[in-house]
Amino acid sequence: MVKVYYLMQSSFVVELLDRYLLFDYFDREELSSSVEYRGCLPEFDINKPIYVFASNGRKDHYSKSIFNISNVKKYILSKDIKLDKGIVEKDRVQFVKPIHKYEVDDMKIETLRSNDVGLAFSINVCGINIYFAGTLNWWNAEGRGELYGEQYGREYRRYLKPILNRKYDIGFVPMDGRMGEDGYFLGMDYFIKHIDCDNIFPMNMWGQYQWIDRFKTRPDIANLKNRIVDIDRENMIFEIED
Repeated sequence: MVKVYYLMQSSFVVELLDRYLLFDYFDREELSSSVEYRGCLPEFDINKPIYVFASNGRKDHYSKSIFNISNVKKYILSKDIKLDKGIVEKDRVQFVKPIHKYEVDDMKIETLRSNDVGLAFSINVCGINIYFAGTLNWWNAEGRGELYGEQYGREYRRYLKPILNRKYDIGFVPMDGRMGEDGYFLGMDYFIKHIDCDNIFPMNMWGQYQWIDRFKTRPDIANLKNRIVDIDRENMIFEIED
């Protein structure tokens, strides 16, 4: 059994039999002027080590508070994140850059390029494949014009090419309502139609969870919609059979 904890925004915990993976945890007060999140860390089993991932250094994906979490074995941080001197022991940090492969203990980690900032993660751990998008998305903000969306679409498709033929157990993919009616779904739509992933968690929603239901009513994904996990609040816990 694998557990997935949705904390807030793009922050999730994946609990495996022998460890935790914490993704893009941040200080919720940093976003309080935009959205009032209530997400918080779960009560961790002290017998399981924690691996902390940060896909980029933006305030809704990273915070120095991750270095106050107990029992963290390793921090896997995007290269764009700058650390204060002495904030953490160097041997506990693995900096990663796009389009590279790494081995951290027994985890195989591959990074993809983002068309925004930082990178995306593809992780194989304990026989489970996990995709975490970070800011890799088909961005298409309302009012920015057709060429804006076309450029991000081309980059999105190109940057996902390395994983198109892979099978994922868990995926975390943006669904950003700020892109408006014509843009919120594009990245998720392409991902669900081109990448085989059993459980897809929408993220980067800025508290606007209604877009999940909106997306699942689209006729062209009727036979795929059950792959999308329903999220409607922070601090939800999901169980996935492995």
